[in-house]
Formats: sequence, C-alpha cells, structure tokens
Amino acid sequence: MASESGTLYTGMTNDLARRNYEHKNNLVEGFSKKYKCHKLIYFEETNNVEEAIKREKQIKNWSRKKKESLIQTKNPTWRDLSDDF
Repeated sequence: MASESGTLYTGMTNDLARRNYEHKNNLVEGFSKKYKCHKLIYFEETNNVEEAIKREKQIKNWSRKKKESLIQTKNPTWRDLSDDF
C-alpha cells in the first residue's frame, strides 16, 4: 500500500480484497491509517502462510530503493491495482 505522498506500507493478509477495503476506509489502526496508505500498488500471492510471513519480513527489511524497484517490475506507473477488483 502507498499514500499519495509516497509512504509505503507492507503487510500480509489471507483476504486481499477485504484488507484493501479496510485500509481504504481507515478501519485498520496504526501505520497505514496514520499515513493514509490507501493505494494498492503491489502484491504477491501464495497459499503458504509461513512463506507469506517470511516474504513480508524480508520486504520490510529492504531499503526504500529496493522496494521501489520491486514495485516498478510489476507496476511501473504505480496505479491502484485494486481498481481491477
């Protein structure tokens, strides 16, 4: 998720559409609500919970530059991917 100002939020969920709705409507207390991270700009899918947690932690530890590079690979315009839901 990203804010209009470019703040990035990384998280994981078992229901992307629901979680996206929660973020867009400020139903999630914490970082994403504080910084208005309402735009889904990147996601990965897996059925393995342990792998999802591992990947989330990995990405959270990356530099901003590395995160931006990852986003660019699949969403170079940083459009809101939830528009396709």
